[in-house]
Amino acid sequence: MYKINQFSKISGLTVKALRYYDQEGILQPAFRNEENQYRYYNDDNLKKAQLIKYLRSLDFSIMEIKDVVENVHSHDDLMYILNEKIKIIETNISKEKEFIKRMNTQLSTFHNKTCCNHYQIDTVTIDEILVASIHFRGQYTELDKYVPQLYKAVKNNKNGYHFNCYFDEECVESADIELCVPIKKEIDNKAIRCKILPQVKALRTTHYGSYETLYLAYQAMFEYVNTHHIETFTPSREIYIKGPGTIFKGNPDNYVTEILLPLETTKE
Repeated sequence: MYKINQFSKISGLTVKALRYYDQEGILQPAFRNEENQYRYYNDDNLKKAQLIKYLRSLDFSIMEIKDVVENVHSHDDLMYILNEKIKIIETNISKEKEFIKRMNTQLSTFHNKTCCNHYQIDTVTIDEILVASIHFRGQYTELDKYVPQLYKAVKNNKNGYHFNCYFDEECVESADIELCVPIKKEIDNKAIRCKILPQVKALRTTHYGSYETLYLAYQAMFEYVNTHHIETFTPSREIYIKGPGTIFKGNPDNYVTEILLPLETTKE
């Protein structure tokens, strides 16, 4: 048996840390004197202490260390958990890289944007159009799943730029969205709906650049709407004149997106 100060020296864990691990149920002493509450440790405690120290060096959280200590009973158990941790770290690295990418985009926006990007807003009449569509309710990120599906069904029947119709007036977690591709003639596909969108009068503007800065176009349009006391309706449309390809994303700075805010309600 080792006294706590001796065990601290052997294990490389401070007395303060040993008391904390005892309190958290991570590393409890082999024996505790009931009279004076002195802690005494043995060789099994040392093995566990070495594992804890190793996990700490890998930046495992206290909760993770506790989980490992409670569930690892063999070398195979430890190897499995380490592989799990590797996958978690790799996922986090991907997320962090995406955050860096988004921050760089924002920095670029700060350097390059001008006031409202000089958005030109006009009133247009959009002719009726035959489209193939997928209508769903879900998160905006799900669009990436449906766009390839729609293009696969349309094939060479495409007759214009694809666009999305947004039926909600505000940003919501479960959005009402319809993806549309103009087509030359109807197609026979159970997963796709073919229909004619009626003629509609709308406000229009064009956004040049990344989707990350698309909010600037909406800001300009709503400022225009409020200034001129105009009433708009749903669904709004985003027409993707130039955007990412199916495989290669291209330069987001070169994307071109047209936005339409209907000035009247329409019936299909």
